[in-house]
Amino acid sequence: MIVAGEASGDQLGADLVRELRDLWPEVKPFGTPGEKMRSAGVEPIMNSDEWSVVGLAAVAASIPKFLSIKKALVNVANERNPAAVVLIDFPEFNLRLAKDLKKSGQRVVYYVSPQVWAWRRYRLKSIREYVDLLLSIFPFETNWYRQIGIEHVRYVGNPVAKRTHATLSRSDFCKRHDLDKNRTIVALLPGSRQKEIKRHLPPMLESAAILCADHSDMQFIVAAAPNTKATINELVSPFREKPASRNVAVRIVDGETINALAAADAAAISSGTATLEAGVIGTPMAVVYKIPKLDYAIFKYIVKAPYIALINLVAGRGVVKELIQADFNAIDLAKELRHLIEPVTNTKMREQLRAVTEQLSAGEPSRTAAEAILQFIQSGTEGS
Repeated sequence: MIVAGEASGDQLGADLVRELRDLWPEVKPFGTPGEKMRSAGVEPIMNSDEWSVVGLAAVAASIPKFLSIKKALVNVANERNPAAVVLIDFPEFNLRLAKDLKKSGQRVVYYVSPQVWAWRRYRLKSIREYVDLLLSIFPFETNWYRQIGIEHVRYVGNPVAKRTHATLSRSDFCKRHDLDKNRTIVALLPGSRQKEIKRHLPPMLESAAILCADHSDMQFIVAAAPNTKATINELVSPFREKPASRNVAVRIVDGETINALAAADAAAISSGTATLEAGVIGTPMAVVYKIPKLDYAIFKYIVKAPYIALINLVAGRGVVKELIQADFNAIDLAKELRHLIEPVTNTKMREQLRAVTEQLSAGEPSRTAAEAILQFIQSGTEGS
């Protein structure tokens, strides 16, 4: 039985099922597929792509629905008695489901560790008591868990790192977007949420203007995440009309984040998965983030991780510069980007990123996860 609740989990589940079928042809997966898991042959008990909830009011209103879904899934598990139940990410729901499944006698595998090393450590109780095998996608997590006495953790590799690769050369990307491959290119990734973009893109554009005052041959790419191009256009259009932007070449690319990173000499990136993708590609970067002051005061209190950039967390040190809150301003960002495009600095960071991400890109995560699950099923005991 496989339970995923989001698009990212649906992709992981589909990849996992294909590998399980290869190892175990008679397997009959069922659960909560989205489109990709259905295509991989997962029998739908209910469809996860019908669960989408956005906004606090909508979440609150949906609590009875999710309680009903949880109860129905436990009942189905008890009726069918699967060899294992694999819960993929989606911790707000899946850790609660794990509790009920475990209490009803099911064997529970959790795929993608919640980021309890950063925040919400109360979830450790659920992982310790209700999860039999935890599959991790970051190499530092296994040691972290073992230091606090949780042994049933296995690192399987990072699916994001494994599937991150450019499909266009720098030359072809530049030709497609009317850029000069012989001039410096800086990628700007302001985030995937509307509020993030509105906070992050203006200082990014201002830093571009500062840089172009000294380096008139620089070109800038704003990489738009899905469904964000309209917001980005609203911010870029008035910027182009400002006197300071007269010599700033800005292109907006939609749905080509990886190719944009691969073509760029350096990047300014909103903290998130994109920092990991840039690390795998090998693009020197500055990581930025800004939230409202009250939110940041709470954030500092509850978040225990030493870094916010995933690439720094994987490295265990500050490989890339993090510009957070007041430190994220046009002047400081321009200074860091100027530093990153210097040939010696650029080459050195590319080498460091390659060394850090080699451990993420090695092996086949979905295959390793499938092998771990099959071993767990065959062992008949907790752990792996």
